[in-house]
Amino acid sequence: MAYRSPGHHQTRRSDRVNNIASATAASETSPTRASRMQPSTTSSGSVHGQGQVMGFMTLLISGGILLCLTGITLTGTVLGMIFFAPLIIISSPIWFPIGAILLFCTVCLLWVCGIGAGLIFGLPWMYKYFRGRHPLGSDRIDHARNRILGTASQMRDYAWEYGGYIQSKVKDVAPGA
Repeated sequence: MAYRSPGHHQTRRSDRVNNIASATAASETSPTRASRMQPSTTSSGSVHGQGQVMGFMTLLISGGILLCLTGITLTGTVLGMIFFAPLIIISSPIWFPIGAILLFCTVCLLWVCGIGAGLIFGLPWMYKYFRGRHPLGSDRIDHARNRILGTASQMRDYAWEYGGYIQSKVKDVAPGA
């Protein structure tokens, strides 16, 4: 056990008092959290911050640029239609069959690619499913199969009951049948 002087506790207590006094003096001179969170006012008395003004200016500049680009695009489209409409109308007997053939070929190509992608991803899944390895989504397939089988069973039972009901009505109408 270390030797401590008799004034050891008093020194420690006086250090704590000095630390508290200096912290109190520092908090009185520095702005508190509440005062820092209040919006700053400008010389005219408005409450807008610097960030809000810059955001508004950015919005105005961006909006103006986009409005100008929209006008240029619309003007270019109208002028293009005016100048190229006669050429398009005169050459349409050539462009229409070519466009139809290109559209048909594009649709066929996309259809074949879709079938190919379905086979590439579907066949391994089906192989895993039928081998019993339970691929992702197989629980949904099993649930749907069980619901279909349950509905078919219910319909069979209903038809059996309803058929018996019809047979009893036929015997009531024609007792010899």
